[in-house]
Amino acid sequence: MKIAPNSRVLITGGASGLGLALVLQFVERGARVLATDVHEEIPDSLRGLEGVSYLTLNVTQDVDWAKARDWVTETWDGLDYLFNNAGVAAGGRIELSEMDQWQWIVDINLLGVARGCRTFTPLMKEQGSGHIINTASAAGLIHPPRMTEYVAVKAGVVAISESLFHELKPYGVKVSVICPTFFKTNLTESLRGKDEQANKSAAKLIDKAKLSADTIAARVIRGIEKDRHIILTDRDGKVAYAAKRFARPLYYSMMKKASFQMAKKD
Repeated sequence: MKIAPNSRVLITGGASGLGLALVLQFVERGARVLATDVHEEIPDSLRGLEGVSYLTLNVTQDVDWAKARDWVTETWDGLDYLFNNAGVAAGGRIELSEMDQWQWIVDINLLGVARGCRTFTPLMKEQGSGHIINTASAAGLIHPPRMTEYVAVKAGVVAISESLFHELKPYGVKVSVICPTFFKTNLTESLRGKDEQANKSAAKLIDKAKLSADTIAARVIRGIEKDRHIILTDRDGKVAYAAKRFARPLYYSMMKKASFQMAKKD
């Protein structure tokens, strides 16, 4: 089903990266968008966009989610699409990952999604419609070495999405989860951790990625319009996920090779 004009859309992390690309995709389709981010003032990237409103929303804060719900209710009297998109990155050898780093990524990437879902589920159940879209990663489906924090939270987002997919179906509410591999974004700015080797490797993969956030966003929209639950946005993710599901020995061989290659650099 095509995105309807005047659709009501809330996107977290909407000031940059995939979030901003999604904002622009929906604007092109005539939707009304509430872009949210942690900035106190509207970012320059969103300023002047027709059909776009801005609200400060730190996804770790319940009070900010309550304000977003109140804004949506008072301004639009409902919501058609909720994108739990805001996220950060961390990874590396587990002995170098401190517990405050774990808490940081769990609070944003996992509990931020949980807060968004629990905030807007009652509204969507009451209106008998709506679509929740959670941004995970191919790392939520396949779990490479030296990414324990990141794969843990992204796998959690996939799990939340699948559980809600079944839970909300009787109420007419849809749930999808986005699982891209590397694409050009500003995620490197949020990289945190003491494993400098892992940080440099991740930054290199992101910087050399061939796909742009705009391309990923367009594929996400197509996935939504085709009613897909798991939205795999690129060939590499599809191949890796298929290998894990249908050719487990090959998948383990790939992971083993990657792990030993990393170990040689220690």
